[in-house]
Amino acid sequence: MLTPSERIKLLKEISDRLSTEDWPLVDVTLSQFGMPTTDTWSSTRQAYVLEMTKNAPDQPLLELAQHVGFSLEEAPKPGVDPPFWRNGMFRLFVSHLSSKKAFAAELQAALLPYGITAFVAHNDIEPTLEWQGQIELALATADSLVALLHPSFHASNWTDQEIGFAMGRGLPVFAVRFGQDPYGFIGRFQGFTGTGKQPQAIARELFDAFRKNKQSQSRMAEVLITLFEESHSFADAKAHVGYLEQLAVWKPGFTPRIEAAVKANGQISGSWDVPERVAALAAKWKLKGF
Repeated sequence: MLTPSERIKLLKEISDRLSTEDWPLVDVTLSQFGMPTTDTWSSTRQAYVLEMTKNAPDQPLLELAQHVGFSLEEAPKPGVDPPFWRNGMFRLFVSHLSSKKAFAAELQAALLPYGITAFVAHNDIEPTLEWQGQIELALATADSLVALLHPSFHASNWTDQEIGFAMGRGLPVFAVRFGQDPYGFIGRFQGFTGTGKQPQAIARELFDAFRKNKQSQSRMAEVLITLFEESHSFADAKAHVGYLEQLAVWKPGFTPRIEAAVKANGQISGSWDVPERVAALAAKWKLKGF
């Protein structure tokens, strides 16, 4: 049985995520999960979804949350804030062979400009710390996992366990092929070809996948808002507003944040056409009830 706190978390995430869809799809989705709909509504789409789902039984509510890409396991446990994650970034666990730790470290560095903080065991665990406990903590607090599938990946004592842990939490799992194809349960997850590619190219592919994946797009939306606010150049501002224009998820606090960023950050306000694009974004999401 769900606790009141768990129900509130589910209701909030469902209303945030489902309200970004058009009205017909909102109603179809609600009805498919046995929840009521109505043709008479004068408030926002988010308030509508909240009203229609608030009395739903636990199981349909859990299934609807899973459908929109949220699990109660998605959020880190209160009080757990491991020092190896960078604040405000998307948390990615990199599962890799110890012999490929140098490549994993290069990928870790290449992901940072995209707002993705990566855990690479052989880089991030202090020699004095109990390494297995730190790996478990990273897996318990990650937003996603990527497996670097080099030959003999399957022979490792730990890589399959790391993937199983992430799958057990319901995290989005991705695979990058370096001569080893996805196998077993991970065979059904999204994979990329890594052979012959530099870490920077793989980082960009992963970034694009996280932005578009239904399970990770809500978390990435928050990261992208922060990246926009912290734009360090005119080019950054243009690139970051472009990512915001592609978002399928929007939350109530996003509009005032991007409007405030135009006033506070000279790299944004001084970048040609970016303030106008921010105004257009705000107007677009206002029409959708945000």
